[in-house]
Amino acid sequence: MSVSTFAAFWAVSFLFVITPGADWAYAITAGMRGRVVLPAVAGLLGGHLLATLFVAAGVGALVARSPRVLTAMTVVGAGYLIWLGFNLLRRPAQPQAGDAEHSDSWLRWAAKGACISGLNPKVFLLFLALLPQFTEPASDWPIPAQMLALGLVHTTSCGVVYLLVGYSAESVLKASPRAARWVNQCSGAAMMVVGLILLAEQMFG
Repeated sequence: MSVSTFAAFWAVSFLFVITPGADWAYAITAGMRGRVVLPAVAGLLGGHLLATLFVAAGVGALVARSPRVLTAMTVVGAGYLIWLGFNLLRRPAQPQAGDAEHSDSWLRWAAKGACISGLNPKVFLLFLALLPQFTEPASDWPIPAQMLALGLVHTTSCGVVYLLVGYSAESVLKASPRAARWVNQCSGAAMMVVGLILLAEQMFG
Protein backbone atom coordinates (compact mmCIF):
# COMPACT_ATOMS: atom_id res chain seq x y z
CA MET A 1 0.00 0.00 0.00
CA SER A 2 1.13 3.54 -0.68
CA VAL A 3 2.04 6.03 2.00
CA SER A 4 -0.49 8.48 0.53
CA THR A 5 -3.30 5.98 1.14
CA PHE A 6 -2.29 5.56 4.77
CA ALA A 7 -2.05 9.35 5.16
CA ALA A 8 -5.48 9.93 3.59
CA PHE A 9 -7.10 7.29 5.78
CA TRP A 10 -5.41 8.63 8.90
CA ALA A 11 -6.66 12.16 8.18
CA VAL A 12 -10.25 10.94 7.88
CA SER A 13 -10.18 8.55 10.83
CA PHE A 14 -8.45 11.07 13.09
CA LEU A 15 -11.45 13.39 12.78
CA PHE A 16 -13.57 10.66 14.32
CA VAL A 17 -11.00 9.96 17.03
CA ILE A 18 -10.86 13.56 18.27
CA THR A 19 -14.65 13.85 18.40
CA PRO A 20 -15.73 13.42 22.03
CA GLY A 21 -18.02 10.50 22.67
CA ALA A 22 -18.45 7.45 24.88
CA ASP A 23 -14.76 6.50 24.55
CA TRP A 24 -13.66 9.95 25.70
CA ALA A 25 -16.09 9.84 28.60
CA TYR A 26 -14.73 6.50 29.73
CA ALA A 27 -11.11 7.66 29.45
CA ILE A 28 -11.89 10.73 31.55
CA THR A 29 -13.60 8.63 34.19
CA ALA A 30 -10.62 6.29 34.30
CA GLY A 31 -8.28 9.25 34.70
CA MET A 32 -10.04 10.34 37.86
CA ARG A 33 -9.79 6.86 39.36
CA GLY A 34 -6.00 6.81 39.47
CA ARG A 35 -3.80 4.25 37.80
CA VAL A 36 -6.44 2.63 35.63
CA VAL A 37 -6.01 4.76 32.52
CA LEU A 38 -3.82 2.16 30.81
CA PRO A 39 -6.16 -0.83 31.28
CA ALA A 40 -9.19 1.30 30.43
CA VAL A 41 -7.64 2.53 27.19
CA ALA A 42 -6.32 -0.96 26.41
CA GLY A 43 -9.88 -2.24 26.66
CA LEU A 44 -11.17 0.48 24.34
CA LEU A 45 -8.47 -0.35 21.81
CA GLY A 46 -9.29 -4.04 22.09
CA GLY A 47 -12.84 -3.28 20.97
CA HIS A 48 -11.57 -1.32 17.97
CA LEU A 49 -9.23 -4.16 17.02
CA LEU A 50 -12.08 -6.65 17.28
CA ALA A 51 -14.18 -4.54 14.91
CA THR A 52 -11.23 -4.37 12.50
CA LEU A 53 -10.81 -8.14 12.53
CA PHE A 54 -14.52 -8.67 11.91
CA VAL A 55 -14.52 -6.37 8.89
CA ALA A 56 -11.20 -7.67 7.51
CA ALA A 57 -12.40 -11.27 7.80
CA GLY A 58 -15.56 -10.48 5.86
CA VAL A 59 -17.81 -11.06 8.84
CA GLY A 60 -18.65 -7.38 8.95
CA ALA A 61 -20.41 -7.43 5.59
CA LEU A 62 -22.46 -10.46 6.62
CA VAL A 63 -23.53 -8.84 9.88
CA ALA A 64 -24.38 -5.58 8.13
CA ARG A 65 -26.69 -7.48 5.77
CA SER A 66 -28.47 -9.14 8.70
CA PRO A 67 -30.86 -6.58 10.22
CA ARG A 68 -31.66 -8.73 13.25
CA VAL A 69 -28.02 -9.22 14.22
CA LEU A 70 -27.24 -5.53 13.76
CA THR A 71 -30.34 -4.56 15.75
CA ALA A 72 -29.32 -6.90 18.57
CA MET A 73 -25.81 -5.40 18.61
CA THR A 74 -27.27 -1.91 18.77
CA VAL A 75 -29.71 -2.69 21.58
CA VAL A 76 -27.10 -4.48 23.70
CA GLY A 77 -24.48 -1.77 23.13
CA ALA A 78 -26.93 1.05 23.78
CA GLY A 79 -28.23 -0.61 26.92
CA TYR A 80 -24.73 -1.07 28.26
CA LEU A 81 -23.82 2.58 27.65
CA ILE A 82 -27.03 3.78 29.33
CA TRP A 83 -26.36 1.53 32.34
CA LEU A 84 -22.78 2.80 32.71
CA GLY A 85 -23.86 6.41 32.29
CA PHE A 86 -26.62 6.05 34.87
CA ASN A 87 -24.18 4.60 37.39
CA LEU A 88 -21.77 7.49 36.80
CA LEU A 89 -24.54 10.02 37.39
CA ARG A 90 -25.71 8.19 40.51
CA ARG A 91 -22.24 7.67 41.93
CA PRO A 92 -19.80 10.13 40.33
CA ALA A 93 -16.18 9.03 40.39
CA GLN A 94 -14.02 10.98 42.81
CA PRO A 95 -10.32 11.61 42.19
CA GLN A 96 -8.37 8.90 44.02
CA ALA A 97 -4.76 8.02 44.59
CA GLY A 98 -3.49 5.37 42.25
CA ASP A 99 -2.34 3.15 45.12
CA ALA A 100 -5.91 2.79 46.26
CA GLU A 101 -6.76 0.77 43.19
CA HIS A 102 -6.45 -2.99 43.51
CA SER A 103 -4.85 -5.02 40.75
CA ASP A 104 -8.04 -6.98 40.03
CA SER A 105 -9.82 -3.72 39.13
CA TRP A 106 -7.56 -3.43 36.09
CA LEU A 107 -9.35 -6.39 34.51
CA ARG A 108 -12.74 -4.82 35.17
CA TRP A 109 -11.69 -1.50 33.64
CA ALA A 110 -10.24 -3.26 30.58
CA ALA A 111 -13.37 -5.39 30.18
CA LYS A 112 -15.64 -2.35 30.44
CA GLY A 113 -13.56 -0.51 27.85
CA ALA A 114 -13.74 -3.44 25.44
CA CYS A 115 -17.51 -3.58 25.85
CA ILE A 116 -17.95 0.17 25.34
CA SER A 117 -16.10 0.21 22.02
CA GLY A 118 -16.72 -3.39 20.94
CA LEU A 119 -20.50 -3.25 21.45
CA ASN A 120 -20.81 0.17 19.85
CA PRO A 121 -22.28 -0.45 16.39
CA LYS A 122 -21.09 3.02 15.32
CA VAL A 123 -17.48 1.80 15.56
CA PHE A 124 -18.32 -1.32 13.61
CA LEU A 125 -20.19 0.54 10.87
CA LEU A 126 -17.45 3.17 10.68
CA PHE A 127 -14.89 0.50 9.83
CA LEU A 128 -17.32 -1.18 7.45
CA ALA A 129 -17.81 2.10 5.59
CA LEU A 130 -14.24 3.41 5.62
CA LEU A 131 -11.85 0.49 5.36
CA PRO A 132 -12.97 -0.83 1.93
CA GLN A 133 -12.75 2.66 0.43
CA PHE A 134 -9.04 2.95 1.18
CA THR A 135 -7.94 -0.48 -0.04
CA GLU A 136 -5.95 -0.82 -3.26
CA PRO A 137 -7.02 -3.80 -5.39
CA ALA A 138 -3.81 -3.57 -7.45
CA SER A 139 -1.59 -3.73 -4.37
CA ASP A 140 0.56 -6.75 -3.56
CA TRP A 141 -1.10 -6.85 -0.14
CA PRO A 142 -4.26 -8.96 0.17
CA ILE A 143 -7.38 -6.89 0.85
CA PRO A 144 -7.86 -8.30 4.39
CA ALA A 145 -4.24 -7.43 5.22
CA GLN A 146 -4.77 -3.88 3.95
CA MET A 147 -7.89 -3.50 6.09
CA LEU A 148 -6.03 -4.81 9.12
CA ALA A 149 -3.18 -2.35 8.55
CA LEU A 150 -5.59 0.57 8.21
CA GLY A 151 -7.43 -0.56 11.32
CA LEU A 152 -4.15 -0.56 13.23
CA VAL A 153 -3.50 3.01 12.08
CA HIS A 154 -6.88 4.06 13.45
CA THR A 155 -6.36 2.13 16.69
CA THR A 156 -2.96 3.73 17.21
CA SER A 157 -4.49 7.19 16.86
CA CYS A 158 -7.18 6.19 19.35
CA GLY A 159 -4.52 5.04 21.80
CA VAL A 160 -2.59 8.30 21.66
CA VAL A 161 -5.67 10.53 21.99
CA TYR A 162 -7.38 8.47 24.70
CA LEU A 163 -4.21 8.29 26.79
CA LEU A 164 -3.82 12.06 26.54
CA VAL A 165 -7.45 12.54 27.54
CA GLY A 166 -7.20 10.12 30.46
CA TYR A 167 -3.94 11.41 31.89
CA SER A 168 -5.01 15.03 31.41
CA ALA A 169 -8.11 14.29 33.46
CA GLU A 170 -5.95 12.66 36.11
CA SER A 171 -3.55 15.60 36.42
CA VAL A 172 -5.95 18.52 35.95
CA LEU A 173 -9.19 17.41 37.59
CA LYS A 174 -7.58 16.04 40.75
CA ALA A 175 -6.73 19.61 41.67
CA SER A 176 -10.40 20.57 41.61
CA PRO A 177 -12.82 18.03 43.13
CA ARG A 178 -15.84 20.13 42.18
CA ALA A 179 -14.76 20.33 38.54
CA ALA A 180 -13.96 16.61 38.60
CA ARG A 181 -17.46 15.81 39.82
CA TRP A 182 -19.02 18.02 37.15
CA VAL A 183 -16.92 16.53 34.35
CA ASN A 184 -17.66 13.02 35.59
CA GLN A 185 -21.39 13.71 35.55
CA CYS A 186 -21.06 15.11 32.03
CA SER A 187 -19.26 11.91 31.04
CA GLY A 188 -22.09 9.82 32.43
CA ALA A 189 -24.65 11.98 30.65
CA ALA A 190 -22.68 11.65 27.39
CA MET A 191 -22.75 7.85 27.64
CA MET A 192 -26.50 7.89 28.25
CA VAL A 193 -27.11 10.28 25.36
CA VAL A 194 -25.11 8.09 22.96
CA GLY A 195 -27.03 5.03 24.12
CA LEU A 196 -30.41 6.76 23.78
CA ILE A 197 -29.53 8.00 20.30
CA LEU A 198 -28.63 4.47 19.24
CA LEU A 199 -31.96 3.17 20.57
CA ALA A 200 -33.88 6.01 18.93
CA GLU A 201 -32.29 5.27 15.58
CA GLN A 202 -33.49 1.68 15.84
CA MET A 203 -37.01 2.63 16.93
CA PHE A 204 -37.61 5.51 14.53
CA GLY A 205 -35.22 4.59 11.70
